[in-house]
Amino acid sequence: MSPTPRPLRKLGFLTIGLFDEADPRRGHESTLDLIALGEHLGFDSAWLRHRHLQYGISSPVAVLAAATQRTSRIQLGTAVTPIGWENPLRLTEDLATVDVLSGGRLNPGFSVGPPVHYEQVRGALYPDTGEQEDFSPRRAERLLALVRGEDASDFAGTEGIEVYSRRVQPHSPGLADRLWYGAGSLRSARWAGEQGLNLLTSSVVKAEDDGPLDFAGIQAAQIRAFREHHPAGERARVSQGLVVIPTDSATPEQRARYEAYALARTPRTLAPQGPARLLFAPDLVGTSEELAERLRAHAGYREVDEVAFALPFSFGHEDYVQILTDLATRLGPALGWAPGQD
Repeated sequence: MSPTPRPLRKLGFLTIGLFDEADPRRGHESTLDLIALGEHLGFDSAWLRHRHLQYGISSPVAVLAAATQRTSRIQLGTAVTPIGWENPLRLTEDLATVDVLSGGRLNPGFSVGPPVHYEQVRGALYPDTGEQEDFSPRRAERLLALVRGEDASDFAGTEGIEVYSRRVQPHSPGLADRLWYGAGSLRSARWAGEQGLNLLTSSVVKAEDDGPLDFAGIQAAQIRAFREHHPAGERARVSQGLVVIPTDSATPEQRARYEAYALARTPRTLAPQGPARLLFAPDLVGTSEELAERLRAHAGYREVDEVAFALPFSFGHEDYVQILTDLATRLGPALGWAPGQD
């Protein structure tokens, strides 16, 4: 079992964003402050998780638009936007607009499939077209075509004082190269490779019916399958997103809460969950030295040189500041990362 053949090149973080329903602004401001802190600490990227009808960020693209005006260097991503909730043309307009505002720093991640709890939400989301909506990869292919600048209309020209374009405006030429797909199965990893996308892996994979229940091995196999089907081959970009919590500068009370959090989530890692046979990775908690050793032994991590470590849910702002600071100043360097690398 060999270590990662090259040092960690890109260090990012992922947050769900949380807020009190009675005071949602404070939670959103906290998220924006963390993104600004991430840039100050030298992180290469900050990613927002998408949550509909929950007390998390329901509109990460809008929040990232605000983040573009508070940062100048850090890459900004969604991990991931479930496009079953979206009209691909309208989403393309929003993504391109934020990318222009950011100076070309947006990294949209997305996934396909029907919305969560679709039967309960269909009447509000698609009251007239619910039976006809296509949640297959074809919906994603529409998004890809529009982001790449293919025609959205067969009309262009001037009517009176109005000027019309065939393609979505604004068009941001580099955005298509920064599209990421959140895959958790061999089939979806292969599809992402065939489409020439970048690949986001997370702490969830699908356990194949006839395969071993080894999270790291399953994730590594998916990454290899993705690259085998990608035009760029071994150069195709992959980012890993495990929950990683360094405790170097944590207080004893913080360490105890982090360890209790991970322990409470451990049972779901012991066997596949639900009819989809989802397998969850254990959360990693410890000193940066301990975490670096565990990551180097992880088959999935050994396949990547980019990460977007996920922040745990439900902690306080000061906890996230401590975790991000240790990630950037302790764990990142222990894995060979340095701020500002290309």
